[in-house]
Amino acid sequence: MMHDMAKKRTKKLTDQLRQAIDDCGLSRYEIAMKTGIDESALAKFYNGHRGLSMESLNALGEFLQLTIHLGRKAERKD
Repeated sequence: MMHDMAKKRTKKLTDQLRQAIDDCGLSRYEIAMKTGIDESALAKFYNGHRGLSMESLNALGEFLQLTIHLGRKAERKD
């Protein structure tokens, strides 16, 4: 069950990233040139064929001015 939740959360996040790419008004080529992300890697991510490295995700998030909000609070350890 937990594995299914993680898949749904991951899919939802990647769907949101794809939507942000669509909404920014630039082509994927332009985004690749401005972020330094390899154009073919961005295309494969967008089409759901592979993921992006953390470095590329960070560059994409910064370029699109995205903020990630986690749905659950971290546990405090006292």
